[in-house]
Amino acid sequence: MANRADWDAYADEYQSTHGEYLGDSGFLWGPEGVREDEVLALGEVAGKDVLEIGCGAGQCSRWVLEHGGRPVGIDVSGRQLQHSRRIDEERGVVVPALCASAARLPFGDQTFDVVFSAFGALQFVADASALVADVARVLRPDGVFAFSITHPTRWMFLDDPGEEGLVASQSYWDRTPYVEVDDVTGETRYVEHHRTLGDWVGTLARNGFVITDLHEPEWPADNDRTWGGWSRVRGVLTPGSAIFVTTLGAV
Repeated sequence: MANRADWDAYADEYQSTHGEYLGDSGFLWGPEGVREDEVLALGEVAGKDVLEIGCGAGQCSRWVLEHGGRPVGIDVSGRQLQHSRRIDEERGVVVPALCASAARLPFGDQTFDVVFSAFGALQFVADASALVADVARVLRPDGVFAFSITHPTRWMFLDDPGEEGLVASQSYWDRTPYVEVDDVTGETRYVEHHRTLGDWVGTLARNGFVITDLHEPEWPADNDRTWGGWSRVRGVLTPGSAIFVTTLGAV
């Protein structure tokens, strides 16, 4: 609930700041600017049912649609989805989307061939095991689950794009959630959860997924953009994102 309110409040600024970089229809896996056309994490999407978790304004889902897939997006923020509808109206092509939480996917068993989340939702969900189990439930056999997250090693460092963000300040194994509280009301405004690489590997394995690739994108030579705590200063020395590519029930 806290993250929903936070994203509703931040959505306009987010789209104003990053919308041109993201494009109306493009598939970026994270602030580094690595695209699905390069990573090919989803494989062939033409003719497949594809779920995007944390779709925002639907840019990645539009990419799927343009490549012949049948996308559906979900996002916890109604305001983000209003931006998605705005782009739908401007382009004259509708990408189906609904307001729902990644913590409980509102779909039947074996509904999708591909599920993905491009830097959108997974670190905001408290119970990673329940989330991954739910993804397994809605995926068909041999389905693909791909997602990008803040690289777990970044948990050790301050969220600062400058040199101060290169100094380790806390334990990598400290899984205490990061919480922001409103100074006036005392209400929780934002919550983000940390899992180590080993946590993710174990959770995926216990729910029937086989990791087929793990990308740790290097900072591109032509990217001078600062995005929150992501920057060239940090990106040339340490990974900022991790992209997991998995298959359900693969051998």
